[in-house]
Amino acid sequence: MAAILVYSDHEKLAPELLTAARLLAGGKGTGIKAVAINNAALAQDLAGRGAETCLINDAAILAADTAAVASALCQAAEKLDAAIVLLSSDRRGKELAGRLAQKLGAGSLADVSGLKAEDGKVQCTRNTLGGATVAVQQIETDKAVIALAARSFEAAPQQAGGKVSELAVAATAPSVRLIETRSKASEAVDLQAAEVLVIVGQGVGKEDFPVAEKIAKILGGEIACSKPVATDKKWLPEDRIIGLSGKKCKPQLALIFGVSGQVQFTVGIRDASTVVAVNNDENAFMLQMADYAMVADAKEVLEELNRALG
Repeated sequence: MAAILVYSDHEKLAPELLTAARLLAGGKGTGIKAVAINNAALAQDLAGRGAETCLINDAAILAADTAAVASALCQAAEKLDAAIVLLSSDRRGKELAGRLAQKLGAGSLADVSGLKAEDGKVQCTRNTLGGATVAVQQIETDKAVIALAARSFEAAPQQAGGKVSELAVAATAPSVRLIETRSKASEAVDLQAAEVLVIVGQGVGKEDFPVAEKIAKILGGEIACSKPVATDKKWLPEDRIIGLSGKKCKPQLALIFGVSGQVQFTVGIRDASTVVAVNNDENAFMLQMADYAMVADAKEVLEELNRALG
């Protein structure tokens, strides 16, 4: 198998891609190369995780210019003899996957949560039909560009054997001109990094949110919500949404109050290690998929749990 190349400009996602590449290689001697563009700190981090890392230093390549990044990665893939390129399936990564696949003449899939090499081809596990099913899809082309969903793999641990070397590419004429950058107005919460989530739905009143937030804080977690709570009722910011329209999370514990369990929501939380759901509707699908289910009034359970935690 030709080499596997990994790239993400997101410093938390790049180490996850490295783990995925190693699992895909399966110890068969397949070369794994990491690429960093204008980010020496990320290159050193990946090298510290045992990766042979190529650092591209060229101020003409802007991270926001996916056309320029795709051109640089195409050249890197050709120079490093890489047949498989793994990217992060964030907003920028998805666009980059399409652009790079076109340049390489490769098949491409995004939002992939599992990988397997089978008879020289790559089989990808991903959600389909809006998250209602999980499908295994195979890329038939000789080359593949795959964007992996966040937290599908653990970050590669620190280990010896990595190194950083510079790689020169010919930068294309920029199609984007960066005028200024502004921080997005948000709480900057990272739900995907939380080990505990307290999730509220429409079955919980706005007056109960302070209790839910207190419980989340006591447990060292974050409060999150279903889409209507943020978009319709506007009780919480949209960066707190779990599901197809928000974040896909993999916490150790998810405490879910007053959420019916539509597939658009459950796709974002079904990989949690332990799911506890409270709903007063015994037929709510959320109760069926939970590890522990309670048919009860969410408000009363929140108050009782708050008292128990002190």
